[in-house]
Amino acid sequence: MKHLNLRMYAMVIALICIWVIFTLATGGTFFKGRNLFNLSRQAAVTAILAIGMVLVIISANIDLSVGFGAGLLGAIAAILHVWWKLPIISTLFIVICIGILIGLIHGFLVAYQRIPAFIVTLGGFLVYRGLMLAFTKGETIALPDNWLKAIGTAHLPPTVGWILMLVGISISGYVFFRQLASLQFSRNFKTYISPTLKLIGTCGCIVAFVIVMNSYKGIPIQACILLGLAFVFHFIANHTRFGRYVYAVGGNAEAAYLSGINVRSVTLRVFAIMGALMAIAGIVMTARLGSAGPEAGRLLELDAIAACVIGGASLMGGRGSIFGAILGALVMASLSNGMSMVNMGTAWQDVVKGVVLAAAVGFDIASRK
Repeated sequence: MKHLNLRMYAMVIALICIWVIFTLATGGTFFKGRNLFNLSRQAAVTAILAIGMVLVIISANIDLSVGFGAGLLGAIAAILHVWWKLPIISTLFIVICIGILIGLIHGFLVAYQRIPAFIVTLGGFLVYRGLMLAFTKGETIALPDNWLKAIGTAHLPPTVGWILMLVGISISGYVFFRQLASLQFSRNFKTYISPTLKLIGTCGCIVAFVIVMNSYKGIPIQACILLGLAFVFHFIANHTRFGRYVYAVGGNAEAAYLSGINVRSVTLRVFAIMGALMAIAGIVMTARLGSAGPEAGRLLELDAIAACVIGGASLMGGRGSIFGAILGALVMASLSNGMSMVNMGTAWQDVVKGVVLAAAVGFDIASRK
């Protein structure tokens, strides 16, 4: 846990440094409300996929199909709503159910047929890319201006943002006092330093986020979806029996089995969750782009995996966190956004991202030693 906290603090400092560098390089444009508004929308899809991916990685598995899987599910949403004229609610329900079904198929093959997750999801990568080309017929399907497209373009009124800020601060305060109660009023004041710093940092981030978003338009709907999913799955991963089982299975599957954990069931449910989040990411991506095309989702799986690794997840399993994965996604999005603003070529952007990823893994190995 101390190692994970160290990694989180280091990544927060690294993110702040990235923001400061690009703010200076762009003459302050990077840190303006408009750009941070766009940055939050840009990071949302990768972060949603990273939430599911980090659970898969913690369970000592991998999913290479999420990029084109999200693109395929986004295309299905567009086809159902635009071509078949289904209502929005029905479209969203069907797409999420298809995503869960895809996840269950992956989980069944990995857990019950003992096929390596790398092979199963690599096959899914190819299948979903082919199905997306077949379903869209190589065409781009434009969304009409309605509630489906609004998921990717709309934002909350500033007043609602202030209310959500107060709610977030209240929840953070409640968690803080619960932590104090668990310390049983220790006389060692050093034990209170970490919870207090977390409270101050969390409240500061909430206030800063709302102020910056409201300075432009308001909090994007995409960011609201991401934050809602983040808190739900953070609770699941850290405060439920299933979450503890996922860490146990990833840490040592044999020991988990001998202790009475149904390893196959846990693996199946992890992939089902990944499928549901893949569907949500596909919907959000299609709504943000305003269309579905045959190349949607390309390389998103690599961004999601990189976000998890940068955020502290171990590819060996058993270690990682939801908010760490989101932080990693924000780092990746900040790099892409900032390098584009300073007109850095695409080739060099890939080089920088690769160096950052390698440095994150190197830091992880060095800190464990």
